[in-house]
Order: sequence, then structure tokens, then C-alpha cells
Amino acid sequence: MATQEKEISNAIGLEEIGTERQEPKKEQKTFTVEEAVETIGFGRFHIALFLIMGSTGVVEAMEIMLIAVVSPLIRCEWQLNDWQVALVTTMVFFGYMIFSILFGLLADRYGRWKILLISFLWGAYFSLLTSFSPSYIWFVFLRAMVGCGVSGHAQGLIIKTEFLPTKYRGYMLPLSQVFWLAGSLLIIGLASVINPTIGWRWLIRIASIPGIILILAFKFIPESARYNVSTGNNKAAVATLERIAKMNRSVMPEGILVEPVNERRGRFSDLLDSNYLRTTLQIWIIWLGISFAYYGVILASAELLERDMVCSLQTAVKELGDDSEESRSPCHCRLFAPSDYRIMIISTIGEIALNPLNILGINFLGRRLSLSITMGCTALFFLFLNICTTSTGLIGFLFMLRALVAANFNTIYIYTAEVYPTTIRALGMGTSGSLCRIGAMVAPFIAQVLMSASFLGALCLFSGMCVVCAISAFTLPIETKGRALQQMK
Repeated sequence: MATQEKEISNAIGLEEIGTERQEPKKEQKTFTVEEAVETIGFGRFHIALFLIMGSTGVVEAMEIMLIAVVSPLIRCEWQLNDWQVALVTTMVFFGYMIFSILFGLLADRYGRWKILLISFLWGAYFSLLTSFSPSYIWFVFLRAMVGCGVSGHAQGLIIKTEFLPTKYRGYMLPLSQVFWLAGSLLIIGLASVINPTIGWRWLIRIASIPGIILILAFKFIPESARYNVSTGNNKAAVATLERIAKMNRSVMPEGILVEPVNERRGRFSDLLDSNYLRTTLQIWIIWLGISFAYYGVILASAELLERDMVCSLQTAVKELGDDSEESRSPCHCRLFAPSDYRIMIISTIGEIALNPLNILGINFLGRRLSLSITMGCTALFFLFLNICTTSTGLIGFLFMLRALVAANFNTIYIYTAEVYPTTIRALGMGTSGSLCRIGAMVAPFIAQVLMSASFLGALCLFSGMCVVCAISAFTLPIETKGRALQQMK
């Protein structure tokens, strides 16, 4: 009897187990980083992110624009030729070009935040050392080292891009131009006061202070959650997303974070595979051309002012028959007057003049069409510089050129950060930045050397390159307007 009851009991138990197995399991909810970023939305964290990471643009602008306001002084102090003055800018961008690729590789493999911190420490250290340069050779070498450090500042843009919800990227990223404008105006304003009084060495020392202060603010910004999940560190990514949700007074999506781990991060070959080959090559052409035009405008502006190449002034000199030794000397020494600094400030303000239209174009026309239009207009305004005009007319042309080249940079920065997946995003930005600096390295020799020999020839080179970029932008194979950031290729 006991044995029979035991058999019945076992049979019932097996039947219950079988029933349990037949019941479908309730699937556990999951989410991706992209879904989390979109669910959390825009809030206080993103405002802090925008202010801190955007301020990297202030520091970068001050370091890059520094050469334009210091060139007349070092020309006088060390009796430099045109090509020697141009070489300073070229070597800055040479350092930028080499380390831009290196920092991009390292950022995809070891994190954006670490590389950003290292680049700021590097840049601040060598910038301070530059102020103690005993000779021209030392000055060139130390400024090249500063260029190496500044190349890592692009990681700030990548961190911003990877944390912003899709619909806000087209608005918030172009507004970052305000910080570059602030840095440019700050260095010109400081130069107008410091250069005539305590000298260019103190200008460099004071200009390095914002970068040192900003380093202290980096602790408030976390590592990119997209980077963390690409390395398999989902715990850190969730902690970061929860912190953002708390700051924004929002909620996380339900479930657990699930993203595939990709060991292939930061590989150069991925940029040139069949999915991205054409895009990469065309982006490189555009970056090179935009940089060539941008720094061409900046250096040409300084050159026009330094040499008084305004049409009316040239005519006056010819009428007076000025054939002095100073006018013939390749090492002529003429410092900026207060009026020259005012003209530089006015033309620099132009960088934000088209920002509202640029934002509308990016969000309604798309990245490609918007960029092709502004590049075409840039080509046209370069040719306008050849028109014989007054100082006011020259300022107007320079104002519009600065507005257009700034709009070009805005659009290509956004497009490049959006088009590549997380696994090669920093490398894509790094290689693009490297090609960009080739254009910047060539620009000084066109704007400061060739322009002295053939003004129209220099303008035609700048204009022609802009036309090539406009065509390349129009024919880009991928439009990123409204497109979610890709995690893997």
C-alpha cells in the first residue's frame, strides 16, 4: 500500500514538473544605451555637460588663435622672414595631425575621458613652457608640443555627442560654436591689452589659465556610457545612466542593459571597409578643405591688417612713392594698432552670425545639403576679397567669410560624430582631425607667403578647394539627420 501511494505521488510530481516546463517563461525586459539616453531625455546633466565640455572649445580657440596675435611680435623680436612666421603655425598643426590619430586610437581603446584629461595636462604644461622660449627654434618646438595636446580636445565633442538624445544633437552641437567664439574674442582682447604693455610671454602665461581651471571641472563628467558597454563594462554604464537620470529627475527604462561586446575597437581598417570607405574618403577631403579655408581666412585677415593690404592704402603708398627699406624688407616689423584689434574682433564675431541659420539648415535641410550650400558661398566670398574696396568693405567680406567657415566646421563636426559607430567614432574623428591639420599646415604658406606674391592666385586656391568640398558634401552617401547613433558597424 505504501509503495502504491509513493508511486502515485511520484507520478503527480512528474506531471507537475511537465506542466511547469510547458508554461512559457516570461521574457525579461532589456534596453540599449541608445534607448536609455532617449528615455532619460534632456535635462540638468546635459546643461552641465554642455558648459564643461563646450569650454574645451574656449581653450582650443585661445591656443590656436594665439599665433595670429603673437606673429607680429615674434617677427620683430627674432627678425623673421615670412616663411619662418608661417612655419610656426605649420608646426603647431603638424603636432596636432600626428597626435590626433594617436589620441583617436587610444580613446576608442581606453576611454574618451582619460585621453581628454591627458591632452589638457599636456597642452597646459607645454603652453606655459612656450612663454620661456629663449629662441625661435625653441618657440617652434614647444608650440608643436602644444598642438599635440590640443588634438585630444575633440574627445569633449565625442562625449557630448554620445550623451545627447538624437533630436537635441542638431541644436546643441552647433551652439558649441559660442565657446570657440568666446575663446577667440578673449585671446584677441587680452592681446590688445597685454602685448603693448607686458609682452607676448605674459599673454601666453595668462592664456593657459582657463585650461588649468577646466581640468578641475572634468571630475563632474563621467566616461561615455556607450564606450563602457562597447568594452563589456555594463555595470559602469548603468551607474552612469542612473546618475544622469537622477540629475535630470527622470527614470531609467525597465529591464537590464544589454549590448554586444566588440573586441574590435579603434581599428583603422574598419574605417576603410566596404561600409564606410566612400564616406571616409569624402569626409577626409571635406575636413582638409574646411580647415584650409578656415585658417586661410584667419591668417589672411592678420596678413591684410599687418601689411596694410587694403586697396586704398596700397594706392596711397604708390602715390607717395614709398620705397623705404622697411617696406622692401621681408623681415618688416609692424605691430598691430588698436584699430587692427578692433577689426579682428568684429570679423571674429562673424563666426556666430550665421549660427541660427546654420542650425535651421542642419535640422531641416539635412547635414549634407546644408554643408554643400555654405561651402559654395565660402568659395564665392573668397573671390570677393579681390574686389578693390575700403576698410569697411574688407571688414564686411571678412565678417561673412568667418561666419561661413564657422558654419562649415559646425556641420562637419556633427556629421563625423554621427556617421561612425561607437567602436570607431573617436578614431574617425581623430583621422579626420589629422587630415584637417594638413589643410591648416598648408594654409599659412598660401595666406602669408603666396598672398604676398600673387593675391588673386592665393584667393583662387582657397575658392577652388571650397568648390571641391561643396561637391563632396553634396554626394556623401549617408545622411545622419534624425539617425540614431550606431553602436556597432
